[in-house]
Amino acid sequence: MGTQMRLAAQPRMARKRRVMLAAPVAVGAVMLAVTGCGSSVAGGSSAGGSGASPGVIDAIGAENQYANVLAQIGGRYVHVSSILNNPNTDPHTFESSPSVAQEVSSAELIVQNGLGYDTFMNKIEAASPNPKRKVIVAQQVLGLPDSTPNPHLWYDPRAMPAVAQVMAADLSALQSAHRAYFQARLTAFDRSLRPWLDAIAAFRARYSGTRVATSEPVANYLLTAMGAVNLTPFRFQADTMNGVDPSPQDISLVDGFFTGHRAKVFVYNQQVTDALTTSIQQTALAAGVPVVGVYETMPTPGYRYQSWMLAEVRAIQLAVTARTSTERL
Repeated sequence: MGTQMRLAAQPRMARKRRVMLAAPVAVGAVMLAVTGCGSSVAGGSSAGGSGASPGVIDAIGAENQYANVLAQIGGRYVHVSSILNNPNTDPHTFESSPSVAQEVSSAELIVQNGLGYDTFMNKIEAASPNPKRKVIVAQQVLGLPDSTPNPHLWYDPRAMPAVAQVMAADLSALQSAHRAYFQARLTAFDRSLRPWLDAIAAFRARYSGTRVATSEPVANYLLTAMGAVNLTPFRFQADTMNGVDPSPQDISLVDGFFTGHRAKVFVYNQQVTDALTTSIQQTALAAGVPVVGVYETMPTPGYRYQSWMLAEVRAIQLAVTARTSTERL
């Protein structure tokens, strides 16, 4: 039997635009409990507008992973809220509300992803223009064209350090008296990424070329950095991500990665599951292939961005190690 691995205490929810289905029970499931050592993001997506105290910057991260890093950089001088902060829902089906619009209208600094992932933010910002508001778009920070097919930028080890640097600069522009404070926290944040980056390098050194299959491109940037080879055609990943039924030929192809013992691990988006991904999971598990669930938005509570990313790497490595050990028996 294969092994299913996922972060601890985080239930999954079916994609809204597909058939609701109960998650499969995996024999020999392994639960990973890797937690962060920092506080969660202040605030939330509740109604009521700004929660900032006088002299504190009111800021928003469209996704909670950006909000978490923003809180780490801003510290006591920033009140941070996040909009997409529920790991049990599908970010692609998010619908804004008046309370979210109120929060955005009062924010002095906003961080969002871009690449069509959070276009609802653009609409809200346009409806409440503020010439003094600073907006950081990760896509623009990284210089990526709109045609970039994979929007899950936070899984790229190069992305968040670059965005964090702009966060520190914009916070300093808003409160120049605390520039040294923001810079010191940026330095601490960069240093705290080292265990994650070291884990990536260690995996690449030992397991480079490992063949994996995926349901969606959620963790593709991370898998590439780890040196893994993704066998799944991007058209299949894109169809699944966008709620489109892949062709029967592509479904058969992906199933064949497991029945033909070509893929060592199946990595799927456990934040959104459906009949198709459940079927593929069952095929992988029946073939003895470990299954690893990853998230689009950061699981909470207990995680910081860096501990979340480290947990994802460790889950993948554990799965590869388990598969390799089985093959040697």
